[in-house]
Amino acid sequence: MPTRTARTAWNGTLSEGGGQVELTSSKVGTFDVSFPKRAAEDADGTTSPEELVAAAHSSCYAMQLSALVGEAGGVPQSLEVSADVSLAPDPAGGFHLTGILITVRGEVEGLDAAGFVKAAEDAKATCPISKALTGVEITLDAALVE
Repeated sequence: MPTRTARTAWNGTLSEGGGQVELTSSKVGTFDVSFPKRAAEDADGTTSPEELVAAAHSSCYAMQLSALVGEAGGVPQSLEVSADVSLAPDPAGGFHLTGILITVRGEVEGLDAAGFVKAAEDAKATCPISKALTGVEITLDAALVE
């Protein structure tokens, strides 16, 4: 399996500096990062490590869930997955991720609601990004779209 690479160039202090994160392997873009904007409610055109983790988690989870729905005898027509990653001050110093909420809505043939929720829970436990983030509480909100 391949290794994927991203690169960040940073200039200046934490509070006044900034940088750019480059998605090196895919070459799809370079994005601005800044700690003040990372800690603000409005990202104002910059990304953050938390947003990148959310992107990684939602895409990995969608892939894993589609595989598990198939293994359970269903056919995923569409899966809409979002991941909300929260950052807060760490009582031990610095900051930490306080939780991740995965929300998934699926249109699936061949599985009832209970079967879909079981596949969704199994995907949460077995997605490689979920496994990598075991130090963060991950919650799930999963339902079929009617």
